Amino acid sequence: MQLLIFILAYPLLWIISVLPRWLFYAFSDVVFFWVYRVIKYRKKVVRSNLELVFPEKSDAERKRIQIAFYRHMCDMFLEMVKTMNLSKAAVKKRYAVQNIEVLQEIEKEKSILIVCSHYANWEWNVSINNYVDAKGYAVYQPVGNKYFDRWIRNVRARWNTTLISSQDTVKTVVRNKRDGVIGIFGMVSDQSPQYHRAHYWTEFMGINVPVINGAETMARKMDLAVVFLKVSKVKRGYYKAQLIPITTSGASTEKNEITDQFLRLTEQQIREKPEYYLWTHKRWKHRGKVPARSK
Repeated sequence: MQLLIFILAYPLLWIISVLPRWLFYAFSDVVFFWVYRVIKYRKKVVRSNLELVFPEKSDAERKRIQIAFYRHMCDMFLEMVKTMNLSKAAVKKRYAVQNIEVLQEIEKEKSILIVCSHYANWEWNVSINNYVDAKGYAVYQPVGNKYFDRWIRNVRARWNTTLISSQDTVKTVVRNKRDGVIGIFGMVSDQSPQYHRAHYWTEFMGINVPVINGAETMARKMDLAVVFLKVSKVKRGYYKAQLIPITTSGASTEKNEITDQFLRLTEQQIREKPEYYLWTHKRWKHRGKVPARSK
């Protein structure tokens, strides 16, 4: 069944990926209509999140953000499909890195952990590996369909990126350190952890919630440099990235220091242009549940 689904879906994905720009985004407009107006995909979740995070905004302002978010979400997920037929030269035009020298200097001496959030187009963040010499890795959750999972891996490999599961990340860093291999590891770190695995609670967008601190734990233990990747949407289909150093030595930081800086930078990014954050996630679902041991 998995193979059949892949065989049926692949031709459509390929056709979408080669559409000319005007038709590609016209198709995205059609997808937006169905997702937002007809299917109403997670509209209650998005509305609830915006009301929770932006109580100071009017209903009209939150409605504008909501509609703009759904338009962007449709663009972004179709741009993920576009990746399968997007050359290195093309992605460099669509995704510009403003200060790649930040990575180029650090990679001369040690491995780097790039942390980012579900903002703008995180799918194209892996194209940064086209600018550096170090081996690039992207931490991801394997797809249930093994054929789609293999396809995703092959697409990323075109941009000098190796996909590794979250379970394999630490041992990959350890192996590289043992073998003297410098690597650049990219992680999206703003997800909500499972409640029973939450070890650190703090405010995110003014709400006390559990946060994932696996990136910090690895950076401190393996003494990785940590860089925040701030991505801005310039216009439809075009983005710019800024690399903001958090630390050049994870081992020298205090507990929760890296995590807190990541959260503050993410909050700043969201408040600047909230429509480009992934509001369909139930990011604040554990609010108000902080256990006594974490208070």
